[in-house]
Amino acid sequence: MLKKLFTLTSALVVAGCSSGASQYGALSTVPSVDIERYAGKWHEIARLDQRFQRGCVATTAEYAIRDDGDVRVTNTCTKNGKIKQASGRAWVVDEESNAKLKVQFPLNSIKLPFLSGDYWIIALDDDYQYAMVGEEKRSALWILGRDAQMPAETLAMLVAKARDAGFPVEELIYDNKEIETASLFFTN
Repeated sequence: MLKKLFTLTSALVVAGCSSGASQYGALSTVPSVDIERYAGKWHEIARLDQRFQRGCVATTAEYAIRDDGDVRVTNTCTKNGKIKQASGRAWVVDEESNAKLKVQFPLNSIKLPFLSGDYWIIALDDDYQYAMVGEEKRSALWILGRDAQMPAETLAMLVAKARDAGFPVEELIYDNKEIETASLFFTN
């Protein structure tokens, strides 16, 4: 059993050590994030599908500053008519900008960087009304808004920025089917 655990852990560490940079090069983040202002509730507007989110609709993420300075993450969605919730923890890994974080689910008492995912804030409204989060391999992307609805112009701008950064925006899943139809006009 210990040998299997060591093998699995080693494989995860090696996978995490690869640069992940695509043909588009390094992924740029926003220059600065005020984590206190970023805290609160965000609605998922669109995402690249992730195994752990398959079938989720009406997804929200709520961030709260913990006593130790890390961030408590509570994700909620409706799946097959039932409300699902997952709690995790995030911590800043780039203290110069606060734009690069690691996120770990489930919530554990210790940080396990090799079992965490990248959470890079790559777009952020000056008033913290929308955000776009991704990771350097371009396999995860979330477009978030403080409201469940996002103006079509804002969504189109974010989708275009994601496309220019190398994300496969044609694979985006939209939480609101009306938005999906409108945004298709802007993604071509």
